Amino acid sequence: MSSPKYSVIVPVYNRPGEVEELLASLCLQTYTNFEVVLVEDGSSVTSQSVYEKYSSKLSIQYFFKPNSGPGPSRNFGFSKAKGDYLVVFDSDCVIPPDYFMLVERHLAANPLDVWGGPDRGHGDFTVLQQAMAYSMSSVLTTGGIRGGKKSIGSFQPRSFNMGMSRNAYEKTGGFKFDRYAEDIELSIRASKMGLKVGLIAPAFVYHKRRATLQQFFNQVSNFGKGRVHVGRAHEGAIKLTHFFPAFFLLGLLFIPIVAIVSPVLGLALLTGYIVYLVAVLFDAWRTVKDLRVAILAVPSVLVQMTGYGSGFLKALFSKQ
Repeated sequence: MSSPKYSVIVPVYNRPGEVEELLASLCLQTYTNFEVVLVEDGSSVTSQSVYEKYSSKLSIQYFFKPNSGPGPSRNFGFSKAKGDYLVVFDSDCVIPPDYFMLVERHLAANPLDVWGGPDRGHGDFTVLQQAMAYSMSSVLTTGGIRGGKKSIGSFQPRSFNMGMSRNAYEKTGGFKFDRYAEDIELSIRASKMGLKVGLIAPAFVYHKRRATLQQFFNQVSNFGKGRVHVGRAHEGAIKLTHFFPAFFLLGLLFIPIVAIVSPVLGLALLTGYIVYLVAVLFDAWRTVKDLRVAILAVPSVLVQMTGYGSGFLKALFSKQ
C-alpha cells in the first residue's frame, strides 16, 4: 500500500469526546489520501476506545507517551507520520468535508512549505462557544492578527489548523516551544529560513474552544504570555497591535481613577468602551446572524481582551 499524502497529527490530553467528533468529521472527507496520528499526551482519561472505534474507518495510528505539552507531542507524531505533508489539528476541532480537497487544489496551484487556515464557530456548538469563536476571529479584537485575515500583518499559521511539507519539518525540526505560542514561533522561524509560508483562506476548521468564560480567560491569558516568549526568541515579533489588549485592560482598570481626577475625561473614557462593546454586539449579530451569540459576544470579548492583556503584561514584566 502506498504512503498517504497527508498525515494528520492530533495531540490529545483527557479529551476523548472531542477526539471522537474530530475523527467523525475526518470520516466525511471528500479527499481520502491521508492518515491520522493520534498522540495521547499522558492522559488519565484516554482516547483508546475512540481509536479502536475508528481504526476500521480511518487509517490511524495511536500512541501513548508521558505528558510533555503539545509542542513535543506534535514532534513525536511527526516522527511517526508517513505522509508527504504533515497537518496539525487541535483535538477540539471539527473539519469540514472539503478541507483536504481545498488544500490539495491550493498547493497544486500555489505551492507552500507551511500553511494555515482560519477557524470559526459551528451552529452545533453551544451559544457561548460560538460567541468565543466570534471573538477569536473578529477584526475588532485580536482576531485580525491571528490568521484569518490577509491584510493585518504577516500571516502566521496556528496549530489548530496548520500544515507543512516533510521538507519544511526536516529543515525546521518542528516545534521548539513546549507550549504557549509554539505555533507562532515555528511560523516565524520557518519564514526566516526562507520557507514559503501562507494562508489557505477557504480551508477553515470549526474550533470549539472552551466550555466556560473562566477556562477561556485562562486560555487567552496563555496566548498573551506566549506572544512575549516569542518576542524574546525573535526580535521584532511583538508589534504595536499586540499591545492593544494590554492597553484595553489598563484603560478599563484606570476608569475610576481618571473619573476622580477629571469626571469629564472619565466619562469620555467610559463612553469609548461602551461604544466599542456596542460595535462588537452589532458586528457579531451581522456576522453570526444569532442575537444570543451576539449578546454573549460582549462578555466573551471582554474576557478575551482582558485575559490576553493580563497574560501579556505578566510575562512582559517577568524575568522568566
